[in-house]
Amino acid sequence: MERNGQQTEQGRKGKFIALEGIDGSGKSTQLRLLADRLEKENVDYHMTMEPTEAPIGAMLRQILRGKMKADNRVIAALFAADRLDHLLNEENGIAAKVENGTTVITDRYYFSSYAYHSVDMPMEWVIQVNEQSARILRPTVTVFIDVDPDTAMERILRNREQQELYEKRSRLEAVRKKYLEAFDRLKEVERVVLVDGNGSLEQTAEAVWKEVAGFL
Repeated sequence: MERNGQQTEQGRKGKFIALEGIDGSGKSTQLRLLADRLEKENVDYHMTMEPTEAPIGAMLRQILRGKMKADNRVIAALFAADRLDHLLNEENGIAAKVENGTTVITDRYYFSSYAYHSVDMPMEWVIQVNEQSARILRPTVTVFIDVDPDTAMERILRNREQQELYEKRSRLEAVRKKYLEAFDRLKEVERVVLVDGNGSLEQTAEAVWKEVAGFL
């Protein structure tokens, strides 16, 4: 999924911006609104997501939709593998895009794994499984769109024809707590900002842009 604006300065590295949030936080919509804003600002960008549309990502989507079953440890490892391919794929790997001056914006990155999978297993293990991705490319900034789990659940029930694996109210609450735990655990090495996502799309979009613009 790619849309590009104007060219950046030759030789200048791009930025890497990850949008995070529990299911129903509206981050996918906010990613598209951020892309529109980058387009208007003539920023050369690439918009992407995880799980990816590559073969491992397609398998993960089948698991999330309940069409395939897998152990939680297998799911965590598949996400880590899909992420490495996302970074290093010869055709469209995002690590090379950032290195070559493109700003990459993504719907989810490794903090999603830290939060979602550490509900079922030790967070330290999940962090270690994703260590290579963190070494290859850390986000310039991770924007966490923070939404109350009740609000998120209302949005999911209103907008989804079929709920996915993790889309239960109790799970969303647990995942949100794990996100906050991961942010605190890694505060010395990661740059994370929290944005209130309980308001309107426009309010949230403006808050996201205010945080992102300073890094461009």
